[in-house]
Amino acid sequence: MSTFVLQRLAQAVVLLIIVSIIGFTILHMAPGGPLSQFAADGSMTQADLDRLADQLGLNRPMPVQYFEWFYRMLQGDWGVSYRDKQPVLNVIFSHLGATFELMFSSTFLAIIIGIWIGTIGAIRRYSVFDSLTTIGTMIALSIPTFWFGLVIIYVFSVDLGWLPAGNRYTIGDGSFLNRLHHLIGPTIVLALVSTAIWSRYMRSSMLDVINQDYIRTARAKGVSERNILLHHAMRNALLPMITIAGIQIPSLLSGALVTETVFAWPGMGRLFLDSISYRDYPVVMGILMFAAVLVILGSLLADVFYSVADPRISR
Repeated sequence: MSTFVLQRLAQAVVLLIIVSIIGFTILHMAPGGPLSQFAADGSMTQADLDRLADQLGLNRPMPVQYFEWFYRMLQGDWGVSYRDKQPVLNVIFSHLGATFELMFSSTFLAIIIGIWIGTIGAIRRYSVFDSLTTIGTMIALSIPTFWFGLVIIYVFSVDLGWLPAGNRYTIGDGSFLNRLHHLIGPTIVLALVSTAIWSRYMRSSMLDVINQDYIRTARAKGVSERNILLHHAMRNALLPMITIAGIQIPSLLSGALVTETVFAWPGMGRLFLDSISYRDYPVVMGILMFAAVLVILGSLLADVFYSVADPRISR
């Protein structure tokens, strides 16, 4: 078991280094470069830009810039934001709570509804319910997130007035109920695709389990369908979902990028787009690395938990 974990950890470290190299190279080869935002200021002369490039180390070869940045990152220094003049980690952490709040609520909603739909669909295979949910999940997977978000805002905010159009809470009212009211819209939008994915995987896993010999044996012994479902089928059908959770939960960051922008939600997704627009490269690189760590860590934890649930995996 310890050897299995160490192997996965070593692979995660190598993958993180590769991601950092690719991200750093792409950002510094982008048109305009890190100094483009400063060059847009008419009061900046070429001498000022050269001095600024020297202070930021941008006039050095790219490999040297990368190794210096990576060494500082390992020490906890992720740079300073060009826009906010604050440490990158402080800027990220100031928006992290809003993103985690949205990710937790949407994940909880997607898992509960997705597992329920998938289980019922497997038990009542080829029924009207199964056919309708299959069509519904295909439509959900095809709907663009930004379009669905705009529809939610138009129908439930502009037309009906039931939900706020955006932001995390009303200015001057940060109560729990007010925050919850603002959370409903973006949670529904972000949970849409995840619910469809969870339901499809759960249906497939449940179908595989209920056709196993031990399920038939349990029925032959007179075990009730309720006990078969809860104590035999459900427990084993949920095992593959551990891997899905390890991949799906961190990947919500990409969906949150669009959802947060549509609903003006002050999370990391909106911060990422704003930083790209401002060419605040230290913050962009910091968010890329933070997201990469979450995805790799989620996959690593999924492997570990799955090996605990099924010891054959680590052999």
